[in-house]
This record gives sequence, structure tokens and C-alpha cells, in this order.
Amino acid sequence: MSAESAKLEILTQQLETLCQQFASGDVILSNSAKEGKLHICNGHLLYATSDFHRVRRWHRALKKNSPNWKPQPHSVSFDSEKPWEYQLLYQGVANEQLTLTQAKSIIGYVTLEILFSLLHCTDMVSKAQPSPEATSNVSLGLGLSYSELEPVLSKGSQLRAQWEAAGLGSMNPTEAPILRKPVHSQTLSGWDKYLNGKFTLWDISLRLGKSITSVTRALLPLIKKGLVQLRAVPDLPAPTFNLRTASWESTPGESETGSIQPNQQKPLIACIDDSPVVFQVMKNILEPAGYQVVGLQDPVQAIAQVARYKPDLIFLDLVMPDANGYTICQFLRKAPIFKNTPVIILTSRDNVIDRSRTKLIGASGFLGKPPDPEETLKTVRRFLLRSSDSVEEENNYGLEISNNFELGVGEF
Repeated sequence: MSAESAKLEILTQQLETLCQQFASGDVILSNSAKEGKLHICNGHLLYATSDFHRVRRWHRALKKNSPNWKPQPHSVSFDSEKPWEYQLLYQGVANEQLTLTQAKSIIGYVTLEILFSLLHCTDMVSKAQPSPEATSNVSLGLGLSYSELEPVLSKGSQLRAQWEAAGLGSMNPTEAPILRKPVHSQTLSGWDKYLNGKFTLWDISLRLGKSITSVTRALLPLIKKGLVQLRAVPDLPAPTFNLRTASWESTPGESETGSIQPNQQKPLIACIDDSPVVFQVMKNILEPAGYQVVGLQDPVQAIAQVARYKPDLIFLDLVMPDANGYTICQFLRKAPIFKNTPVIILTSRDNVIDRSRTKLIGASGFLGKPPDPEETLKTVRRFLLRSSDSVEEENNYGLEISNNFELGVGEF
């Protein structure tokens, strides 16, 4: 087994263990000259960062995976605890400017480049650095699970092996080729516009749609003849953010079921369920009783939308694509403004195991599918009354509020 393969196997085992344990923190890849970080949250890779050419790498990832998306960093309340790239991706998905697949492809592309740059270093080490605080205010649907990360690790190893096999081990793809002497255009075979010292080998690879190995190998004869030289180039300027602490406060926007402007006189209820039929049933039950209802059908975008609407009560489906109800409920309970919001699990799986598990993650109650109109209204009235009483008690006496789990209809 080669040294690279051994290092990759160690890193793969580390990541698999962290993902299985739903761990949070950073996996640091470092050597004497460079350092990269894999930011892990609850067993998912949020993003990978490296200080060297961080912005250039970000722009390449966007150009390849979402060329029409224009991030708006000025509209992001920057949080220094999370990578700025992740925050822009979160904004893009939440505003429906990016698909979840595009966002994950960007994360994978960046991770691939960083692994390529660091895995070949003989003195590279990887170590885990726990960080429990990393779990706050994070959408897990946007991170890469281990099954999504494993192919990226494998491809990074394959690219590096091809690079070494082509005899390019001493070359650096973050450098830019530049002509040292005038050369006839026919000799350059269309390379003219790339040999001005502005485009790195990675940049040229992306623009030509060819592998980094084939691009560099094509330039190798010119480099050996002294006609082309590789030189280091600086990174691009980083985006400028709104340097306020990230906050959940935001203006209500579009939901999947249409625009809604919350009426402060009517309690607002969110229904997070991928089925439009379930939402329509809940709407038909609740609106005639004087409640506003907003339906959120995409579990990833729902996390951002529910933060905007700040509903008084949330109905949450247990089984959805990309992110399940357990994950979303855990996330809500870790966000300060939702720690006391009633979260009622909607599911047809009414059994002791599911009830016990949802109780442990902080759900307030349980409602079976299909929703029964009378029981639904009883549940809503009971929990909204309890919620308002708790908020008043907290405001008056500063008491810490905790969730109560009582036996009864619609509860545990």
C-alpha cells in the first residue's frame, strides 16, 4: 500500500467513525506548508476550507456546478462560527436560487480539490477537533452524509494517482502558466489566451472541460523547452459581508404554498410535510377555526422558511426525503427562538419506539395520520394555550421553561 493510500484509508476511517457517531467539529488536514479543514456537524460534512486560494476554489466550484447563481453576501448576516461559503449556500437553497443537488455538488468539488492538494504531502496528518457548539443553527440537509462523501474521497485519491503516474508530482496546479518568449500561435494550438499568468492550471482545466492531469501534461513540452513558466498567483478578493452576528430575525417571504403575510391577531401554524394533500387537509381544518396555516414541503428549505415565519406551533412529518423529522426537530430545539415552540409530530407510524424517540429529541406531542379534525383542533388549542402561559411566565419571572410530556390525547 502506498503512503497516499494509507493516509486516505486513515482519513476515511476517521470520517466514517465521526459520521456514525453524529459528531461535530473539524477534521484538520495539515502539513508544514498547508492546512485544510473538514467542518463536520452531526456526522455531516458542512464544508471544506483551506486558506490557500480559498476564493478561487469557491469561484471554480460555482462556475462548474451553478454558473447562473449570483450569491448576495451583503444580504447575509455573517456568522464567524461557520464557513462563509456554507452561509452563502444556505442562503441560495433557502431562497430557492440553488437546488440541494447543486449545493452539495459545490461542497464536493471544493473538498475534492483540497484533498488533491494535501493527500500527496508526506508529512500530512489528520486529526479530529471536537466542537459541540457547531450544531447550533445549522441545516443538516445541506451537508454531505458519509455515503455522499465517500465517492469524493475516492475520486480525490484517483486524481492524485493519475497526476503522479504522469510524472507531474513536482508541479503545483495552483500555479499559473505564462509565456516567457514570443511563440508562433500555431505552436500554441489555441493556448494563447490561457498563458498570460492569470489562470491557474485548475482554472484552465475547468474552462477546457478536461482533467487537471491532461491539461498539465499538454503544457509539459512547452514548460520543458522553457517557453512557458509556472508562477504563483494571489487569491481573489473575498466577498464582503454584513458583519452583524447571524440572527434568526428576518422578513417573512415566499413559502412553497404561496405568499403569506402573518396576521398578528391570528396564531400562525406551520405544517412541514412533503405531501401537499396533508397540508390541504390541515388547512381545511385550521383556517375555519381562525388560524393561519403555512405549508412547507421541502424539508431543507423548510428550516430556513420556518425561521422567517416564526410560527406559534409546528406540525412536523416524521418521514421525508433528504431530512427526516427527527433531524429537523433536533435543529429547532437547539435554536433559541424555537426551544419553547410546540412541535407536534405528524405520522402514521404510531408506536412506542417512535413516541419514545421523538420525546427524547424534544417533540411536544404526537398526531396520527390522516389528521382527525376534532383531535387536531384540541391539540392545537391545548398547546397554544400552554405555550402562551409559559411565555408569560418566563417574561414575568425569568424562569427557564421546559417541555412537559403528559399522557393524554395527542401527547406522549
